[in-house]
Amino acid sequence: MELICLGLNHDSAPVEVREKLAFSQKQLGEAAEEIFSRIPEIDEKVILSTCNRVEIYANVEDAQKGFDAIKRFLYGYHEIPAGTLEDYFYTYTMEAAVEHLFTVSSSLDSMVVGEPQILGQVKDAYTNARQVRATGRILNQLFEKAFSVAKKIRSETGIAEQAVSVSYAAVELAIKIFGHLDGRVALLIGAGEMVELAGKHLATKGVKSIFVANRSFDRAVELATKLGGSAVEYKRFVEELVNADIVISSTAAPRYIIKREMVEAAMSHRGGKPVFLIDIAVPRDIDPAVNDLDNVFLYDIDDLGKVVAENRMEREKEAKKGRKMIRSEVASFTNWLETLEMEPTIMAMRRKAEKIKERELAKTLAKLDLGGENEKAIEAMASSIVNKILHDPTLHLKSHASPDIDKHHRRSITKMVRNLFNLE
Repeated sequence: MELICLGLNHDSAPVEVREKLAFSQKQLGEAAEEIFSRIPEIDEKVILSTCNRVEIYANVEDAQKGFDAIKRFLYGYHEIPAGTLEDYFYTYTMEAAVEHLFTVSSSLDSMVVGEPQILGQVKDAYTNARQVRATGRILNQLFEKAFSVAKKIRSETGIAEQAVSVSYAAVELAIKIFGHLDGRVALLIGAGEMVELAGKHLATKGVKSIFVANRSFDRAVELATKLGGSAVEYKRFVEELVNADIVISSTAAPRYIIKREMVEAAMSHRGGKPVFLIDIAVPRDIDPAVNDLDNVFLYDIDDLGKVVAENRMEREKEAKKGRKMIRSEVASFTNWLETLEMEPTIMAMRRKAEKIKERELAKTLAKLDLGGENEKAIEAMASSIVNKILHDPTLHLKSHASPDIDKHHRRSITKMVRNLFNLE
């Protein structure tokens, strides 16, 4: 039994690589069973896919075989030539895998340390996997523990104070471009959480008008009402490019929805007024070629990392406290995990002893004519003998469950005990 994690994120891979491996929430929701069935070699697995990372956590018998199976799945599912993305992957096993999940869930590995969205995304990933029975005892315990650790860190450190997000960073970048946002017109495409957060930040920075376009017009109306703006039919958002000074887009579209020719046509009617476009979607919504146009400023989600660098420095002190807490929690979880590795042998040893006890009791009591109380006394004595005989072997096995014990030595001890008690 080995816990593993294979993935890539905003630090290891640029957005054009991450978007090749991304899973939409619709896929992981509606098609989760079909997706997870494509990794038959692994019984327990969870797929986490966000704008900034794609990771698969799994419980396997052999780590290397597990990593190989996950890579085959990712390349095959996304129809990417095998081996072409090796330089971008990172891998973790056992304690390192546990620590990585705890760090991710606590937002200490996020582009913006302390951002709140990631915990909800990890919970969604776990729920999708559990609903199709892709998890078991180990990953269930791991993810539930990750959620409690994340909650503890947010409540006992200052990483969530004056919380920022990618959406907030987008607005801060717009302010740097324009100097101020007074009198500006904003167009939001999409109505998800990140767009809504961006809209709320814009509304507090003095923008004159906010327009919202979304495939679901009702959802566009709902968000526009919250922001004091106006809803636009999705098919008409291109017309609004002429008036928009700021465009923030985050949809689930599989390909570009804003192309160079659209922006070029809009700019011909803007009289030289600049436009700022921020693409926080993965896959990207806006054709990078628009950046070649005069007075057009396009930034994608990776560009936001530069804006939030200063925030990271401010939060690093609190993040250090969080990482220290995580190390303690990792040790606690790993200790439980290592003990669990001995558990099947301990249980098998007890089951065999109990069967022998019951069999011999039945033979003995059948030959004797004892009263009810006497029979109970004999049974209690037999149970006590079994417990005392198993006491030392059980303690010995548990003493070798410590994370400090080399796993090969631990497995040799387990094998020796199973042979001694003929448990196979």
